[in-house]
Formats: sequence, structure tokens, C-alpha cells
Amino acid sequence: MRDSAKNFSIKDLDIINKMCTLPNKKIKVYLTLNTIIYDNELIKINKILKQIKNKVDAVICWDLSVIQLCKKYKIPFHISTQASISNIQSALFYKKLGAERVILARELNLKQIKKISKIIEIETFIHGAMCSSISGRCFTSQFLHCKSANRGACRHPCRKSYKVIDDEGNELRVENSRIFSAKDLCTLPFLEKLKKAGITAFKIEGRNREPEYVYAVTSIYRKALDKKLSKKEIEESLKELEKVYNREFSSGFYLKLPTSDDLTKSESGAQKSTKELIGKITHYWDKIKVASVHLVHNELRLGDEIYVQGNTTFFKHKITDMEINHKKVEKAVKGQDVAIKLEKCRENDEVYLILERDKKLGYNKKDKG
Repeated sequence: MRDSAKNFSIKDLDIINKMCTLPNKKIKVYLTLNTIIYDNELIKINKILKQIKNKVDAVICWDLSVIQLCKKYKIPFHISTQASISNIQSALFYKKLGAERVILARELNLKQIKKISKIIEIETFIHGAMCSSISGRCFTSQFLHCKSANRGACRHPCRKSYKVIDDEGNELRVENSRIFSAKDLCTLPFLEKLKKAGITAFKIEGRNREPEYVYAVTSIYRKALDKKLSKKEIEESLKELEKVYNREFSSGFYLKLPTSDDLTKSESGAQKSTKELIGKITHYWDKIKVASVHLVHNELRLGDEIYVQGNTTFFKHKITDMEINHKKVEKAVKGQDVAIKLEKCRENDEVYLILERDKKLGYNKKDKG
């Protein structure tokens, strides 16, 4: 379901498992084989499953051919949300087939979820993009572009603006022309209710997202899962979620049925910040935790926030001190090399300046006037 992504290869599984094995904990590794499967792909699927046996904790799937092969090779499997499981009988059916867990359809409220959780381990979505067909069984992209959403190749035509015109040429005036584009799911304000609903695992939709999105969303929800957040902490966390890519937020089906208010008016995202490449790490002194940054664009000032990003690096940092030629400075400009105290990073890691959105002027540096 991620046709346009740079996906993992089977060869990567060994290093992934090594990365996921911590001193006191093993992070679980799942492999998704959750698209529609055709006859000409069965040999390939069979080969994949034979190779990944004992290298993953479970396979996420829903096509019965993949389920049968998982059973043949004794590989644990979870049922994808593509199966649209929305009732007890469906959950029982997959449990009898041998599924360890089901990822529920998105069209369920908390009361319904609680009932199904008594039958089998369940997983639900808690944050991220929502399709106008909710659980993703959509054919619009297939009809318009011959690119099937059910094969991971959706071109997202639902995100466009549309006009409604009848056969006589009369145009229906609509307040929001994005009549197929759903807001993003956000459950942070009522996450405590989800914790009590019998849900085993929470799922974040992050298809092809930038690292700052993954960083913000996972760290905020991890904190909320580990402890009950205060009202103030929830408000502050929502502001952080609003900074990274989003189409505005909705509670989905959890609390009530969605209405037209759950359709976004956003054209290119409603995020309140973005990033701009301003430099690269040219050297890092590990003993003193200082990096030399060569600025290739814009300027950097005390109080600015940056992302440092590389192949194995990603973190957010607020600039509290800088030096040029061993002298403290308040500002560095394009072409200069500036020393900044940073956590572990590497040569050639990229440095991005975080810009905040101004509704009138677009994106601007914070507090720069």
C-alpha cells in the first residue's frame, strides 16, 4: 500500500532487527503485505514469506492467499484495516483462521470497539490522514488515473477542489469545494478514553511523511500513552501537532458520526510551520559536543529553532549560543561557518531552519518582525 515509497528490501530485515533489539526490550517488526493479490504474484508472495520466516514478529495482511501462506509457514499474522472489520462476527472469523490481531475499520465508535476487543487483540488508528472512503477501499484514483488505491498507487484525486454542475450547466454553490477531502484524525484530546477501550495497539498513519512529522507525532503520543496529560499539556501538544503537516483535525468516528465539518478547507496543508535548508555540518567535535555549520542560505540567530537531519540523524534544537572564530555572536549569515553546541550529529548532515506561518505573509522567521 506504499507503491511510491522507498520500501525496505528483505536484505534489510537483519539490520532492522538489530536496530530494534535494545538492551532491555525488543521492538516488534511487522511486514505489510496488505494489497489485493493477483494470480501472477502468488509465486513472488510465496518466496517472500519463505524468506522472512523468523525475521518478523507478524505479517499484516487481509488477502486470504497471504493468510493461507502465513499459516503454511507458521508465520503470525494480523488482519489489515483493508478487511474493514467492524463487528464481532468478522473478528471471530479471522480469529478462527488464526489471526493474532485485527486492525479495525475506522468507522467504529468507542462502544463498538470495546465489544470487539473482548474477542481478539485489536489495533486502531489514532492519528493521521483519513481517506474520504474512510477505510481506504476507494476506486476514484483507478477510474480517473488507472492507479489503484487498493494497490498502493493512489493519486489522491479526493484532495482536489471540485465544482458541482448539473446537465443544464447550473453550478451548485458550495461553501467548501473540497467535498471529498477529509480532515486528519487526531485523538490526543480524548486518548484516555481510548486507553480504557481495550485496544492493544495504537496505529499512526504516516505514509511518506517527513521526519519532522514522524518525530513530533510519535514523541507526543508516546508521552500521552505513558501518562495522563493535563489540560495544559494537551493544549501545548496540539500546538506542536499543528506545526507539522496536517489537513486540520477531526475525531473521526470515535465520538460521533462525521459531518461536513470534518471535511478540510486546506489546499496544501494547514500546518503552521515549515523548514528551509540553511546549511550543512562540516565537522563535529564529539568530546565537546560542538558542530561547525556552513550556512548556504538565509541567516541564523539566537532563539531560532532548527532540525538537524541525515541518513541516521534527526533531532530538533533551539539555538541558545553560537560562536564564530571563538567569539560569541547573536547572528550568522550566508557563507559563514558557525559553531553550535549540538547533540550527536555527523559531517554532511543537513541543517534546516524552522519557519512559522503568517496568514498574511506566508512563512516567516519567528519574532523577526
